[in-house]
Amino acid sequence: MKKSTLLIASLFIVFMTEAACASEPEAVFKFYCAQCHGLGGEGDGPNVTADFATDPRNFTKTAEMEKLSDADIKNVILDGGPALSKSALMPPWSKTLTGQEVDGLVQVLRGFCKCKGAP
Repeated sequence: MKKSTLLIASLFIVFMTEAACASEPEAVFKFYCAQCHGLGGEGDGPNVTADFATDPRNFTKTAEMEKLSDADIKNVILDGGPALSKSALMPPWSKTLTGQEVDGLVQVLRGFCKCKGAP
């Protein structure tokens, strides 16, 4: 009985630790976004190939990112590229990410560009 209780407690701790890490904005970016946008947000992720119809957005380009409001960025994350007349290769994440995760992603992207964006 003690072994099973210890096992259950250990699994619970592991699960809760992983869940806490997954909700950190940087971890969310690495898991969902870095495959195309790259770890540094430069649009050079490992899934990007020469046959991509368009390059993923480079979040380090301050001049381009300043044109976007936080609401614009949230819309693209939630509804995909077509939400801002951009590439359909950017999928919608509204059924996957929570509002808190999306807000965290916006802050991660603002960190890459070191900008606030349009009001």
